[in-house]
Amino acid sequence: MEFTPHEVRKGDERAREEVRALLKREGLALDKNLDYTIGLYDESYRLAATGSYFANTLRCLAVDSEYQGEGLMAAIVTLLKEKLFIRGISHIFLYTKPNAVERIGALGFYEIARVGQQVVFMENKRSGFKDYLEKLAQSRRTGDTIGSIIMNANPFTLGHQYLAETAAKKCTWLHLFVVSEDRSFFPFETRKKLIIAGTRHLSNIVYHDTGNYLISSAVFPSYFIKDEEDAIRAQASLDVTLFGKVSETLGISDRYVGDEPFSPTTNIYNEEMARLLPGHNVQLHIVPRKNDEGDVPVSATRVREALSLRDEDILKKLLPPSTMAFLQSQEGKMLVEQQLKSSQGITKG
Repeated sequence: MEFTPHEVRKGDERAREEVRALLKREGLALDKNLDYTIGLYDESYRLAATGSYFANTLRCLAVDSEYQGEGLMAAIVTLLKEKLFIRGISHIFLYTKPNAVERIGALGFYEIARVGQQVVFMENKRSGFKDYLEKLAQSRRTGDTIGSIIMNANPFTLGHQYLAETAAKKCTWLHLFVVSEDRSFFPFETRKKLIIAGTRHLSNIVYHDTGNYLISSAVFPSYFIKDEEDAIRAQASLDVTLFGKVSETLGISDRYVGDEPFSPTTNIYNEEMARLLPGHNVQLHIVPRKNDEGDVPVSATRVREALSLRDEDILKKLLPPSTMAFLQSQEGKMLVEQQLKSSQGITKG
């Protein structure tokens, strides 16, 4: 039997409903974070297999049980990889269930980490994660206390500065990881530049990019796990598993995070990290948020709201001089105006 590939466009509700139905039969759901979806249809135009990608991760891979053994999973993965290659993306990741690891492995993917019987994280480079760890190892430091922070900083605020200063005071060395994923209001290179500028006075910081391995909430495949709280805990577990390898490589003993009084999601995530990190010989420290003069927590969300209102008085209360100087520069003004006009701006903190 011949199968014909067709893109499933976001506006085609009939085709998307067919995809949802197929995924449901396979115990999956249609992920909310997708850039592209494709279907393979049989001669009667019935959906036989489907797959999608988001950024550089394959997801929502499923083959109708009637067509198992027809090589359709390999066909779907090949089609998606070809699309990504055209976009210049060759390092590809995917999430799958443990019972599909052997089948996916035969398509050139290698396991990085897994969360029990829930989800397995894989990549198409045999030594990808190993190479990342070896690169990190070149920046290993020695001392009584080796700390770490993972920071998105969208943008870098007085709150981020306070967290870095608090951790740096308690550590011999502090490894600061900048989230590499470029899905924020401020692009990665800008965020990294503002973080470095705002922590320049701290002489014991070592800077790193997270790359593709320290997981962010935007790319975790929640479609595997129906209960929202279970998905958050699974994401935290995967993060801790990967971070455990990073901490072993760098000799990290302590991880610092800010609390989030308005986010139940972050609180659950922090609870899981506090429970799991000691198993990797890492202690979690939850640092209370820095408040402004009105005793309201400083946050990047408030900064972005002030930017949309063009309220410099509020910005000055929330930002260090280095970030403020950037926003007042020609480069900063152009970036903000461009992002405010764009419907693609994502407001993750």
